[in-house]
Amino acid sequence: MSLRQWWPRARPIPGRPAGGFIAVEPSEWFEIATDVASVGGRLITLWVTPRTGTPIATVHAAYQVDGGVLVAELAIGDASFHYRGLETLYPVAARLQRAAADLTGVRSDSPDQRPWLRHAAWSPADAPLRSDPAYGDPGAVAIDDYAFVRVAGDGVHEIAVGPVHAGIIEPGHFRFSVVGEKVLRLEERLGYVHKGLARRFTDLPAVEGHRLAARASGDSAVAYSWAYCQALEALAGTAVPARAQWLRGAFLELERMQNHLGDLGALGNDAGFAFGLAQFSRLKEELCRVMAREIGARYLLDAVVPGGVARDVPDEAASRLLVEVRRIAGRARELHRIYDDHAGVRDRFAGAGAVDHELAQRLGLTGFAGRASAQAADLRVDLPCAPYHVVAPRIAVRRDGDVAARVAVRFEELEESSRLVVALLSELPPGGHLAAVGVPPADASAIGLIEGWRGPVFVALETAPEGRVRRCHLHDPSWQNWPVLEHAIIGNIVPDFPLINKSFNLSYSGHDG
Repeated sequence: MSLRQWWPRARPIPGRPAGGFIAVEPSEWFEIATDVASVGGRLITLWVTPRTGTPIATVHAAYQVDGGVLVAELAIGDASFHYRGLETLYPVAARLQRAAADLTGVRSDSPDQRPWLRHAAWSPADAPLRSDPAYGDPGAVAIDDYAFVRVAGDGVHEIAVGPVHAGIIEPGHFRFSVVGEKVLRLEERLGYVHKGLARRFTDLPAVEGHRLAARASGDSAVAYSWAYCQALEALAGTAVPARAQWLRGAFLELERMQNHLGDLGALGNDAGFAFGLAQFSRLKEELCRVMAREIGARYLLDAVVPGGVARDVPDEAASRLLVEVRRIAGRARELHRIYDDHAGVRDRFAGAGAVDHELAQRLGLTGFAGRASAQAADLRVDLPCAPYHVVAPRIAVRRDGDVAARVAVRFEELEESSRLVVALLSELPPGGHLAAVGVPPADASAIGLIEGWRGPVFVALETAPEGRVRRCHLHDPSWQNWPVLEHAIIGNIVPDFPLINKSFNLSYSGHDG
């Protein structure tokens, strides 16, 4: 079956002009995944929703393809049934399937059945998202003997790093197989930051879930809360005021600026250039302070709310904010020249952690890291929502895929985000900043999809009676990009790992849920 033949069967996704949900039979599950891959489509995410009665669960796979989003849904009628794994087509599916099995007990037929999120926090026979979980007593569960992949050979040894790290970094385990200082293989084990968000959502009214979504990964709060509100507003039939749409876009670009400013300083420091850390830290702090004065918060955790934004930004405040954004962007341009002219920084960045474009495409590398490896994908252009249909960004793309390329893309995105903030705040439409949101209908589903600073942030929302949440699935682009980091370090030396890792700066919290 060709991809064109799937679309007529799909029922529309609320709020999406292009896309649909499609129920598939077990024999069609892998077939549709193959058809999407054959035309260059991407797997966005995979998740499982437990049911009461028959079927006992639904497996979902969301694809970005043909200018829209296609969500395949496979009903599971028997607890013994294993659906076909998609990891041979989309490598990211391997870990998504393992996480889904930990949460719901529904398993793929993949040969890799190691736990991913569980970490002996509950029994393998239990599942947190089932209606009758018996988990919660770690003392009753034996610690997992996690089977890392071993590398054999003369002189090969292992270096175990984490899960506890220095400073305030979140926990993650990295197992290096090395000869001398040269890395032969890296295997990650994550899931230590699992917070039980999917279960917590089921205790909430849908109109309150945006605050929890914003806290999935604090550095992407605007992206998560906006994606959640997109799904909720589609279900409730809410028309968001134009002024609120423009402010949401400005908030998202300010969040992008904050993260690039912080990371560009940290990357300079990892290259032995403490001056860069000091200067970029100052610029980020100045941006946070002006946001606190003019928007009301240094970090915009609760700025995006159902129906619009929590508070308006008056024209006078917007004018003051854009003056500071222009000034910060000018200082960042000066620092860009300094980085480019510094021989030591260039030497550390060039060639380190390279991911060629073919590997990036095969592994599904996304976001700015993907664009540094010639993956010219950006939802703000490919699937634009307001206000990006009016102020489309210029996509920064590089081909070398090394630390230098990722830094170059970050500098260009910082410049472009400052331009977008100025454009949006200069042309704020008149009118209100918030619309009323009604109770969404029961037994309905919708999705939200926003290009966060790391890449696509996805939210799938399903409602229960009385406007409550039956299931909310959050997906961070770090799911796609963490496995790529394992490849990026191969052939490099161990001391370059902090630099390569920071050039991606992936989320533990958003990934682990």
